[in-house]
Amino acid sequence: MLDTAIKRLVEVVDQETTALRDRKPIDLNLFNNRKSQGLLELDRALRLLDGADPGEPTKNALRDLRQKLETNRQVLDTHLEAVREVAAIIADAIRNVESDGTYSVSFRSKDPEP
Repeated sequence: MLDTAIKRLVEVVDQETTALRDRKPIDLNLFNNRKSQGLLELDRALRLLDGADPGEPTKNALRDLRQKLETNRQVLDTHLEAVREVAAIIADAIRNVESDGTYSVSFRSKDPEP
């Protein structure tokens, strides 16, 4: 059961990471739900061990999963930063279109240049 939970979670994480890297349109909520479900299954399977040693192959699979989750986190961070930047550009463009310049700061000096 533990190995199956790890494999499922690795598969979901790999799919999301690949889709983000390939800039494919994805449903982040769907992936979030699938990862949450996978983590719940993993938690339940780990509880069944009741402190027993899972064995070296399972430990290696968990290390691999941890690395894939870290890579996924980094790719998601990059994606979210790009979304923030695009949102800021759009917000600035909207402000500029809606503004008539009345309250904008002027960079002109009142004193003539020498």
